[in-house]
Amino acid sequence: MAASIESLLEEISGVDDPIEELQCLKTALLSIPLRDLRDSVSGQRFNVIFSLLHSDDKEQVELCVGILERILLALGPVTLAQSYRAELQGGLTHPNDTVKMLALTQIGRMVEHPEASTEILNNHDILAATICCIGEEKMDVAKQAIQSLSKLSHSKPGLDKLFQTDLLTVIKDVMATSDIIRYRIYELVVEISSASPISLGYCAKSGFIAQLLGELTGDDVLTRATSIEMVTSLAHTQHGRKYLAQQGIMDKVSNMIKGADTEPFSALYIPGLVKFFVNLAIMDSPQQVCETYPVFQNKVFVMALDPDPAIIGVALDSLGLLGSTVEGKQVFHKAGDRFKAVWLTMSKIAGAGATELRVRSLDAISQLLTLQPEQQTEDLLALTESWFLLLSNQPMDMIRNISIQPFPELHCGAMRVFTAISTQLWGQKLMIGTPSFMEFILDRSAGQTKDAKDAKFDLVGSLVCSSTAAEILGSQHYIRLKSYLREGAYYISAVAAVCTEGAD
Repeated sequence: MAASIESLLEEISGVDDPIEELQCLKTALLSIPLRDLRDSVSGQRFNVIFSLLHSDDKEQVELCVGILERILLALGPVTLAQSYRAELQGGLTHPNDTVKMLALTQIGRMVEHPEASTEILNNHDILAATICCIGEEKMDVAKQAIQSLSKLSHSKPGLDKLFQTDLLTVIKDVMATSDIIRYRIYELVVEISSASPISLGYCAKSGFIAQLLGELTGDDVLTRATSIEMVTSLAHTQHGRKYLAQQGIMDKVSNMIKGADTEPFSALYIPGLVKFFVNLAIMDSPQQVCETYPVFQNKVFVMALDPDPAIIGVALDSLGLLGSTVEGKQVFHKAGDRFKAVWLTMSKIAGAGATELRVRSLDAISQLLTLQPEQQTEDLLALTESWFLLLSNQPMDMIRNISIQPFPELHCGAMRVFTAISTQLWGQKLMIGTPSFMEFILDRSAGQTKDAKDAKFDLVGSLVCSSTAAEILGSQHYIRLKSYLREGAYYISAVAAVCTEGAD
């Protein structure tokens, strides 16, 4: 096969229009398993394919990219770094975006390998060209450049190269191109900062993080909305949260929420500020965050009662995320009548209105009602039961009626609510006490989409796995549930048909 590839390369180099030969080469390469391809291509030089990239013929360029993707994937990162650095560097400035993506992907492979990474770190021009790709119009190219460069943060030499040489000037020059490109650089900085406290230190010392935080607390409303997303990403790591706390960012964001009522365009950035605190609460402690920054919890409650669907949606998602934790449930319970008003609004939204909001409300309700077996203390079971019964005068019928409406998303959302209460003793008692409810669960004709079948199967599985289900539901229902589970989500019962012809 190596001889065949070599002969095809010779044929390609000897013709003016190599499309047919390139197609043959691509077919030959694809026919070889990747594990065997390395032996077939090692020792070959593919300069002729790289040279054919310099063409206005789009089909030719695409064929060459496909061939090189296959070949380069078979070669080790060190071989790439030693033999094809110049060609890959040329690819970074190629007018065709697929060629840029090819080069950036291979550079990403090389910087992950210790020996190959050293070769790249010693090549200033490749790194500079990779940084410049962040400023490319096509987002996929910029994302790949960010991904490749962020891998350099895994080593001190990589960090030194980016932040302690004139490459830092290249980054700042690219950053100055436009507002959009500036935020791509912030994305790179946040990616690098998230790797370790040391990498965060490099980014902080460079001034990029201070600049980002300055934009968050600045006067430009649109800039605030964009920068809070980046700052929230920075808060995903413990060292990131520690740094933000040291800079007083939590207090500043809290004050921004507090002062939002007097800002005419605060609706543009308030959802981002709330998401920031939700992230903090989930990562650390809902109780601590809500107690330390009460303005955050109050804002979530107010947003749930807002007439703007976009604001309500963020509130519902926030309530669900916070309420998925035991601490969050306890915080809401302490809020008393304020949370009760929010819960009744959630029930109202789930029952009528725009489908998207109804689904988000059902998901939030299911998260708030969910208790893992190890969390099911007497107090928490009493709490979730009281919330469920507050949904309506007949909450079981309410959720079941939602599930039979002709919207698969609503069916699945309702099933998730039933799944949430299915492991709790009071939930199982309601199920067996509701007329025809067990038949409803076991009826395979309801909900014909894959997602609907999966949601029903999850509910059945949750009941079967419960230690109390057999006793509460009764052995007959429990056996049928086990059969349903054994048969699988997509089981179709065989129906015997007898055809008669010519009967009088």
